[in-house]
Amino acid sequence: MNIRNTLFKAAIAVLLPLSVLSCSKDDSKTLHLYNWTYYTPDSILEKFEEETGIKVIVDNFSSNEEMFAKLQAGGGKGYDIIVPSADYTSIMIKEGLVRKLDKSLLPNLVNISPLVHEKATYDPEMDYSVPYFMGSSGIAVNKKKLAEAGIGYDRSWMIFSDTRLSGKMSMLDDMREVMGAALRKLGYSVNTTDGTQLDEASRLIEEQWKPNLVKFDAESFAKSFGRGEFWVVHCYPEAVFEEVGENNWKDIDFFIPEEGGCMYIDNMVIPEGARNVEGAHAFINFFHRPDVHAMFLDEFNFPATTNPAAAGYTTTEPFFQPEELDSCELIMDIGADLEKYNSRWQKIRYTK
Repeated sequence: MNIRNTLFKAAIAVLLPLSVLSCSKDDSKTLHLYNWTYYTPDSILEKFEEETGIKVIVDNFSSNEEMFAKLQAGGGKGYDIIVPSADYTSIMIKEGLVRKLDKSLLPNLVNISPLVHEKATYDPEMDYSVPYFMGSSGIAVNKKKLAEAGIGYDRSWMIFSDTRLSGKMSMLDDMREVMGAALRKLGYSVNTTDGTQLDEASRLIEEQWKPNLVKFDAESFAKSFGRGEFWVVHCYPEAVFEEVGENNWKDIDFFIPEEGGCMYIDNMVIPEGARNVEGAHAFINFFHRPDVHAMFLDEFNFPATTNPAAAGYTTTEPFFQPEELDSCELIMDIGADLEKYNSRWQKIRYTK
């Protein structure tokens, strides 16, 4: 990102909460949600408004870093619910940026999978956060394009080293995701702080993967994939399938590589500056009503990894199975050791 865009976004981040707050005449009838792009089905928002009379206004972000930078710049004061991933949930809890939840208002917490409780070591009792979804990034391949080009492939992270696909691939513009992919390929933990292992992963990305990529992209990769410009993308599946017409889903192979990937637990938290705390609790509880959560799963063909009870209400076949997460590892907050990743990522990301 160039500095002009950075300054522009920072300015917007500062101004946005002022506009949000000034436009809210009745806080109890409006809920401001800050969520990942492609991640909030309109059907759920409409049903929530119909049942509660509360209108949900959604803003989107494309990375945890973008979201957190906005919060630090003061741009998060107008939100009632934010959806960070596990590592940033941990950071936000430690820094006192989120409210403690009133569990008496959240009876549907009983529907959360025991596996999520086990994995969510940063908040195992859900005192400050409630999981939105547990999944993993992976790789989407346009099988039709590769077949037409006579290119076979392995369902592995090493697809990004295939020079036949040079200029037709992208990886996420996300430090922990990309470095985590390389670490998993090498058999290491996505949370390692070992400098030798991090150097080995960095070399793999720099020498074998990056030369074949169009770019690191967390914003427009799905549109480029949908237009047929990218044939292979490191992605979150909901973004890709949202941009590709359902009639063409048969041409997409989404998979979590055999070496495993970066598991994520995205969580709903109520920031300290929330203006509609009661409405935020109502939405969180509503989202985990099994019939409602099934609407979310059906929107993206997700498996019921987070709320198993919702499986009985789903009508679609999931793009991946819960057992595929067995080889994945949750990205965690590693504290000051994050600088070891930052320094290497700057070189990977910005050195030609």
